[in-house]
Amino acid sequence: MQTAEWASRERSGPLDVVVTGLPSDAHTWNLVFIQLLIEDLGHHVINLGPCVPQDEIVESCGKYQPDLLVVSTVNGHGFQDADQLIRAIRSRWELAGLPAVIGGKLGVLGAEQRAGHGRRLREAGFDAVFQDDPEQGQDAGLGAFEAFIARLDAERGPVAPLSADDAAAADRVPADLAPAASAAPIEGVAG
Repeated sequence: MQTAEWASRERSGPLDVVVTGLPSDAHTWNLVFIQLLIEDLGHHVINLGPCVPQDEIVESCGKYQPDLLVVSTVNGHGFQDADQLIRAIRSRWELAGLPAVIGGKLGVLGAEQRAGHGRRLREAGFDAVFQDDPEQGQDAGLGAFEAFIARLDAERGPVAPLSADDAAAADRVPADLAPAASAAPIEGVAG
């Protein structure tokens, strides 16, 4: 596959979303809930499931080229895995611009830790961190997540075709940096 083809993939219609758990989190109900919510909003989902190794998440994002990566965790230890994951995602040039969000229980302590984890994960590269705030109600994070998806869907449109100069420059990307993933759009639901 040539880099120019990958970069000019059509980006209209429903969002293609990869949903995943973290390596240390064996919970599945949260992933199924998020998948059903996103599908109910009219988008396509690939659900990688629970206990997914970091390398598999990164490679799946390269393979499926999603419009959004959603990480969900409920075991209270998500912060450590998530920090490492987003740094791995952002280190790959072809994934550097991929919108990525995380939600759930990221730590085991109270509100002070919750705020610190959210700030640090955004600094590490997540576009948004969704956590329920007991003071704002149990569904505060869920409402913000739905609003994020709606905004992402509204802001995107078809990617402009590459100019001849841009296409030539893209073809000069060293082979070790070129994406090895297929340009095929996500089809249906896996999980």
